[in-house]
Amino acid sequence: MGKIVRHELDPANPPPLTEAQKAEIAALKARPEDDVDTSDIPELTEEFWQNAVRNPYFKPIKQQLTLRLDSDLVAWFKRRAPDGRGYQSAINKALRDYVTKQDRKTG
Repeated sequence: MGKIVRHELDPANPPPLTEAQKAEIAALKARPEDDVDTSDIPELTEEFWQNAVRNPYFKPIKQQLTLRLDSDLVAWFKRRAPDGRGYQSAINKALRDYVTKQDRKTG
C-alpha cells in the first residue's frame, strides 16, 4: 500500500499561478461580456436572496483570540450549555446572527 501524503494550502498565501494559468486568465479577460452565453443560467430574483440561507456545510476558519466579556454574559452562556461545554460556539453563533441581521438592515 502506498504512502498517503497530505498537503494543506494556506488561503492567505496561495501558490503562485503558472504561466499557463496566467495566459488563460488573460484570454478570458480579453473576451467581451457578450461572448458569454448565460442562457442556461436563470436570473436570481430579489425573492431568491430574501430566502437564501448560509450553506450548512460551510465552516469558516476560526481564529483564536483573547476577548474580554462581561462575566454575567459568560455565565449566562455557560448555564445554557450542556455540562458547560459549547458555550464559546453559542457565543459565536449569537455574534453571527447579530452580524447577519445588521447586514440585512444595511444591505
